[in-house]
Amino acid sequence: MSIPKIWLITGASSGFGRAIAQDAIDAGDIVIAVARRTAALDELVAAHPDQLEAIALDVTDTARIDEVVADVVARHGRIDVLVNNAGRTQVGAVEETTEAELRGLFDLHLFGPAALTRAVLPHMRAQRGGAIVQMSSVGGQLSFAGFSAYSATKFALEGLSEALAEEVAPFGIKVLIVEPGAFRTGLFGPGAAAFSPESDVYADTAGATRRMVEAGDGTQPGDPAKAAAAIRAALSAEKPPLRLPLGADSVDAVLDHLDAIREDVLAWEKISRATTFDED
Repeated sequence: MSIPKIWLITGASSGFGRAIAQDAIDAGDIVIAVARRTAALDELVAAHPDQLEAIALDVTDTARIDEVVADVVARHGRIDVLVNNAGRTQVGAVEETTEAELRGLFDLHLFGPAALTRAVLPHMRAQRGGAIVQMSSVGGQLSFAGFSAYSATKFALEGLSEALAEEVAPFGIKVLIVEPGAFRTGLFGPGAAAFSPESDVYADTAGATRRMVEAGDGTQPGDPAKAAAAIRAALSAEKPPLRLPLGADSVDAVLDHLDAIREDVLAWEKISRATTFDED
């Protein structure tokens, strides 16, 4: 029999985090489920007491992260998969978004995952293997009105992760950047999405995004359970991808965005290339 993997999953109480946890449990693995409020995990812990442990941690409390990771490794011997999943939606035009909102989102989507990644890497390097799953978004590849702050944090996470993948490949460590589109995770649910104070001047741009988020809960086409299965398949592949768009909407948006970038680059290629010093 294969040795069960040890998963450390943040934001595990709902949405993608819970679906990934359930998928890992179904595969016979052991899950350390991290959440700010662990009560939402009580039923799952009771159903799988030998495979699931809940730990209370706010990932923005980076001072506690080394302690938590060290404790998990001390008790379980290793961490095979880290899933940086904790997150939330933030909607607002650039002018509407406050500095506190922007900094808070970076703490959650970038500095927390970076701290967790730094904490697990020495252990993964020592065991010559492991995987780090960074839950980004289609908004980590492209952005639009109203999602400036959200996409800024996901762009940053993807930039960090792309470099990370090259750095840790010699140690047998995989990095997977997941880019979901619209999935039925509760991210748009009441009290889940954060909205900056609204200005009438952006009613037709960022305002349209507000209305979409406000009305979108429960109508998203993506199935989190199928997303979890796709993540497992990618991690198990002989040649795992660096980026994994999930959902037809994400795939279409990313491909269209890449086409638009290519079109712009080619249209301005002559001028772009002509910016070097003239040779004597």
